Amino acid sequence: MRINRPASPFPLQHPAPMLRILLVLVLGFGFLTPGQETRAAPSSPPRISPEAAGFSPSRLERIDARMQEAVDAGVMVGGHALIARDGKVVYDELWGQADRENGKPLEHDTLYRIYSMTKPITSVALLMLYEEGRFLLEDPVAAYLPELANLRILRETPEGEMEAATPLRQPTIRDLLRHSAGLTYGVFGDTAVDRRYREADIFRAASLEEFTDKLGQLPLLFEPGTRWHYSVAVDVQGRLVEVIAGMPFGEFLHSRIFAPLGMDDTSFVVPNAKQERLAQLYSPAGTELSWDQPWQFSTETELVPADPELTRPYLDGSLFESGGAGLVSTSEDYLRFALMLAGGGAYNGVRLLAPGTVRHMQGNHIQGMDRSGLWGMGAFGLGVGVTGDPAGANGELGSEKAYGWGGAAGTNFWVDPENNIVGLFMVQSVPHQTPLAKRFRVLTYQAFME
Repeated sequence: MRINRPASPFPLQHPAPMLRILLVLVLGFGFLTPGQETRAAPSSPPRISPEAAGFSPSRLERIDARMQEAVDAGVMVGGHALIARDGKVVYDELWGQADRENGKPLEHDTLYRIYSMTKPITSVALLMLYEEGRFLLEDPVAAYLPELANLRILRETPEGEMEAATPLRQPTIRDLLRHSAGLTYGVFGDTAVDRRYREADIFRAASLEEFTDKLGQLPLLFEPGTRWHYSVAVDVQGRLVEVIAGMPFGEFLHSRIFAPLGMDDTSFVVPNAKQERLAQLYSPAGTELSWDQPWQFSTETELVPADPELTRPYLDGSLFESGGAGLVSTSEDYLRFALMLAGGGAYNGVRLLAPGTVRHMQGNHIQGMDRSGLWGMGAFGLGVGVTGDPAGANGELGSEKAYGWGGAAGTNFWVDPENNIVGLFMVQSVPHQTPLAKRFRVLTYQAFME
């Protein structure tokens, strides 16, 4: 079925792929009935003292000190961090402003562009349909999206010419979930395939159907299943949800995820009544982000208001519902989603996934592949990056079983199933060029005393 519709304590660092994001953009194995699954979850997550949750209050204060330094140094305008353990909030702090130029303070209900933190939500939506027996992970994508049938790889011949070749196999749904489909992003590289993406102007599509139609005319970058490469695969997942569920992608997210979890402020388009709550987006001074050239990072640390064109689609809905980068949310809304994952697929009496499916998401689904682009993580699962051995992945303090993802504006979350900890960090500057989210994670674990 087709649906139409500087020299400072915060040095610059090369952004990890999780922050390289395009700007635009169940029936738990029959355990619950649809009526049970859609019960609202209106109450806020409960609170508990840090000591009762195994954290040192004095050590948690180190987070405040470092974040206030970032505000004072001008490398962060405003930020919000939350830590929860065993489903209860143990840390909740705000710093700085939502809009510096208008003197608007950051609030608990401030709205953030979460960019690629949209991706895990999209993958959960697709896995909910998987649990209903609608498809297998090994199924070719083209079985459901015929516009993506018979994709070809663009290769360079020994003579330096580019030619299309038939891949050994076509991409599967699992390939989409683990970024091994042979797709790319177009704006983060300058290969011949990336240039084709930019020439096709795929990100200006008005609908997911138009997006995948354009994508079907473009070549693959590599053999499916051979390497991890960050890509538009999650936007294709959104189109799969539309076709398999028989409803618009945003409608599925609202009815099956947002409403049941009580994520009342999460959407692709910010309603007029909520637009005052949307944080100002900032960029390093001199930043120019263009659709028709590779994304360039700045060496500046001064933050200035970003190009208003980056925000317009969130206000007027002029671009497609990007499952890879399109949602706006609040800290508490996203915390509910993260707590659902931490709860083995359930939050506040609402179950979206079976515990086994959530465990399957956390597995290493790229074993044996080239994963050279996956910096700072040891593995990738289904829709989430997995830390792996911290000493072997990024060398920072953490948990080897933690998983999560981040967004281009600096937002980040992780779920640690070993210690039942959830961390969430919200900020709004793009391209984000500080290690603040990583510092927050390290400071979380140095305060954890168990």
